[in-house]
Amino acid sequence: MNVLSLVVFLPLAVALGLYAVPGLGDRAVTWTWIAACAVDLALVIALWIGRGTGDGISYETNARWIPSVRAGYHIGVDGLSLPLLALTSLLFLACAIYSLRQERQVRAFAALFLFLQTASLGLFAALDLLLFFVFFDLSIVAMYFVIAGWGHGDRMRSALKFFLYTFLGSLVLLLGFIGLYLGAEPHTFDMVELTRTPPPAASAGLGGLVLLAVGVGLAIKTPTVPFHTWLPPAHTDAPAAGSAILAGILLKMGTYGFVRIAMPMLPDAWRRYAWVVIIVGLVSVLYGALVAYAQEDLKRLIAYTSVNHMGYIIVALGAAGAAGAAGDQAARRLAVTGAVTQMVSHGLITAELFLLAGVLYGRVGTYDMGRFGGLAGRAPIFSGLVAVGAFASLGLPGFAGFIAEFQIFTGVIGSGGTGTAVAGALAIVGILITAALFLRLLHRAVLGPPGELTARVTDAHRSELGAIVPLLVLAVVIGVAPRFLLDVIEPFSATVVSLVAR
Repeated sequence: MNVLSLVVFLPLAVALGLYAVPGLGDRAVTWTWIAACAVDLALVIALWIGRGTGDGISYETNARWIPSVRAGYHIGVDGLSLPLLALTSLLFLACAIYSLRQERQVRAFAALFLFLQTASLGLFAALDLLLFFVFFDLSIVAMYFVIAGWGHGDRMRSALKFFLYTFLGSLVLLLGFIGLYLGAEPHTFDMVELTRTPPPAASAGLGGLVLLAVGVGLAIKTPTVPFHTWLPPAHTDAPAAGSAILAGILLKMGTYGFVRIAMPMLPDAWRRYAWVVIIVGLVSVLYGALVAYAQEDLKRLIAYTSVNHMGYIIVALGAAGAAGAAGDQAARRLAVTGAVTQMVSHGLITAELFLLAGVLYGRVGTYDMGRFGGLAGRAPIFSGLVAVGAFASLGLPGFAGFIAEFQIFTGVIGSGGTGTAVAGALAIVGILITAALFLRLLHRAVLGPPGELTARVTDAHRSELGAIVPLLVLAVVIGVAPRFLLDVIEPFSATVVSLVAR
């Protein structure tokens, strides 16, 4: 078996194995889950080391699947998918460690997360549109059951809203994939072939319709304004580990799809409608930050900052197409590199914040910031992690977010004329609002006089620290020495920019 296939399907095999050995106790189930995630992460690291920093696709497998429509089991990794495979393996390992204190339906909980891990890894490795779609839909089903089965509050309503929104998005996305298939000559679902010969080359109108279908399907998953309304309730009522994976991994499926599918396969349409993409991203940046500032619920605050941070990625990808072939190539490459780096940065930092929110909820059963205060005196380690996570999220130098956002803003402002420069300057306002809302969070919950629930808060446990601290450490490592990540991403960014400029 190809090593990449082993990476994708190992979690699913372990999930099935958990039910094949019914005598395992809850503790043994959790440690088996942790071991499987650790092995999977080690395999991804081995793939990273073995691949080096070259361009192109590595560890490729292309087997016949549905030959009548030229769809195959086609997987591989490049400078876009490899960082997201590593992020996926790391975050699922962190959630497994965090769940050492899980007490309800542990076997089902572990098996469902392992299944979701296979769906996520499979999507980031897929090089066939139908295979991508299968994993895309499986991730929706798995997260629905995570929210409905282990969430809190109005979890059934939130799970249903999540499922209906994102499943509708997947159906629209499928229409776009069919359009790509029909526009290709010869007809195929193979991503490599569709990228090499972009369809539909003969019809600008058809290209716009296909981009609309693909764009709406991916925008719902990202999510961007106005398709974001499923996200806050889903995050608020999901368990902490579910929120971490939803924000850290599932949202990236949307932005990943834009870079992997929409930009290289529909270059003419992407350039034609690039300003629509920029405006949607800019609205998401500003709206997400402003609404986050108004939140009293900690989880909803973090959820809306995700809308804000995903908006930066959309602005950068739009700017990479706005200038067309005449734009500054170096700046456009920088924008795409920043967008991919932001996917990794946001995954690390926001997952950490959601796990910290879960620590708080586990102690007192609420996310209401107005009922806390003076947590620094009661839980200094927890408070310190909240402060570090907040500064990392607002893009302070020394963290991964700064590297990503600096590249995005520099690339957007320099990519092509006054329009993109103004868009980049407006997007920077989002950082100011984000800084204000996180400083407000620290002032209200961490500092100041004790709140009514402060006395019930205890400091972070070892399992919680074991899950959260490595995410922050890696965010600092990328912020201080990002070369190991950028060396992988930059060759892919150059390729994407050249494909869009055709």
